[in-house]
Amino acid sequence: MAGALPPGDPAPHDGHLPHDLLVDPSHPLGVYIHVPFCRVRCGYCDFNTYTATELRGAGRDTYADDVVAEVELAAEVLGRAAAARPAATVFFGGGTPTLLPPGDLVRMLDRVRERIGVHADAEITVEANPDTVNVEVAGALAAAGVTRLSIGMQSAVPRVLGTLDRTHDPANVGTAVAAARAAGLGVSVDLIYGTPGETLDDWRLSLDSAVALEPDHVSAYALIIEDGTQLARRIRRGELPAPEDDLQADMYELADGLLGDAGFEWYEVSNWSRGDAHRSRHNRGYWAGGDWWGFGPGAHSHVAGLRWWNVKHPAAYAQRLAGGRSPAAARERPDEDAADLERVLLTSRLREGIAVDTLPPGGRTAVAGLIADGLVVAADALRGRVVLTLRGRLLADAVVRALVP
Repeated sequence: MAGALPPGDPAPHDGHLPHDLLVDPSHPLGVYIHVPFCRVRCGYCDFNTYTATELRGAGRDTYADDVVAEVELAAEVLGRAAAARPAATVFFGGGTPTLLPPGDLVRMLDRVRERIGVHADAEITVEANPDTVNVEVAGALAAAGVTRLSIGMQSAVPRVLGTLDRTHDPANVGTAVAAARAAGLGVSVDLIYGTPGETLDDWRLSLDSAVALEPDHVSAYALIIEDGTQLARRIRRGELPAPEDDLQADMYELADGLLGDAGFEWYEVSNWSRGDAHRSRHNRGYWAGGDWWGFGPGAHSHVAGLRWWNVKHPAAYAQRLAGGRSPAAARERPDEDAADLERVLLTSRLREGIAVDTLPPGGRTAVAGLIADGLVVAADALRGRVVLTLRGRLLADAVVRALVP
């Protein structure tokens, strides 16, 4: 289970949005549905997820009912605030959404269609553990309108998977990809690099294995050691070495080179796709500061600058909805400085970069120095965009600190 929720202002019991909220109904709306169940807790994970022994009064068999109840609430809230519009993207994340029967996922998706609406050409993604996907599961999801499967590969090396406490059979990644392809689904694979003990050759094997699967999209994330996780405790006890920054940088450069040679283009620091059509439209909404409603325990939402987040535990989430109350725990409106920092932090990670004239004065002044340091593409800067070089992607946080002094 993840740590505590952030502080914020009390959220109203009926979930209503402030009357002075200026919603642009032409702005795309995304829907995120959190499925917080996992068979085993991975040692590196600090997401809001629960194994069977941690549920304490909540269960998988009634979870779809709880989400359906929140969808009903959301439809009423969005309608009252004149913020209702069909969803452009839907994303089932977790946890492991495919631990639920496909029928439960379909029922939640259908209720979103009925009460909120979903565009006919919407991108609809389901995250999946490779062990939980077969031809029947993929076919049922495709028949319901799902367009994309995001498969948690993480590594092709059993020893590395073992360090991460990942229990899936590496061979099942190929089986899951084949099932998704047979059903006509798009395919993304997720990778993690920098696991303690992982070598550059290990990482090369994982990249080569991922490319051989011929996915449409690859995400590759540097392992971050989160406080409170089993992996953090093992490193603190000296059982495992801490990730090495220089090795992780080498691994990123290797990924960018191998994926580029295989026909993938980077479009966000940790994401590559085979052309624009296969970029994650849902995640693009987050990076661009779009609107989305997050359903499920611990899920976060954002509409017109207002953020709120749900209570964490599935039992508390279900109890609130059963009592006719919003599951929101708290909410906030970031001030202008915080909103600017977040905008630059997210937008600067994108391939199209950020417009120089939208930066604060100190940030505009810093661009010349970033060009000199090889962190920003000079030609793009001359055209008014700050776009990261490969070195800039490795030092993206430092670039943001210069752009928002």
